[in-house]
Amino acid sequence: MDLKQFVKQSIGRWRSQRSAHHLAFAHFEKVRSTIDIMALDPQDSGVLEVCELYKIDPASMESPFRMTWEGESDWDEDDWDKEEEEEEEQELKGSCILVPIPDSESPQNGKLLRDRGYAETIPAIGHYSLNNEGIFTLITEYDRAAAEERIWFATPNLRFRVSQIKTRDGQGVTTASFSSEIRSLSS
Repeated sequence: MDLKQFVKQSIGRWRSQRSAHHLAFAHFEKVRSTIDIMALDPQDSGVLEVCELYKIDPASMESPFRMTWEGESDWDEDDWDKEEEEEEEQELKGSCILVPIPDSESPQNGKLLRDRGYAETIPAIGHYSLNNEGIFTLITEYDRAAAEERIWFATPNLRFRVSQIKTRDGQGVTTASFSSEIRSLSS
């Protein structure tokens, strides 16, 4: 599987169930969400803005896409103060544009430009690799944290995702999660 095939297989609506262990809070969370992944035209204004933001030649991109999500968490809102509660609600609904930039010498590796990150809601550049078994690994460093995600398909309509949020220095894990995602076959 190459990057173009991986993105193409990801296009669609996914029902996700995520189990997350927040080690810093000694808290276990269950999140159910709907994730929509749609291909974008390379000339889409949002895609071109992301390339411009990082000063990347748009001709070097492959298979840009948009991901939107909306979910529900069983996190007890009483555990948060008002500011953190609002931030948590924002994380459960959102959208981002993702622009893969394959390495010209090693196309199974490259950069993934995002207008909004995963661990922090700021623009971010991740480094990806896609191995021979079709496992997509993405490592993204942020201002205060680093995220590592792995995504793979068990079948064309079932995929799995594991992620870790680490401290910026990579010495500690603050959150670990596992997601199973099933493609919605109804339109």
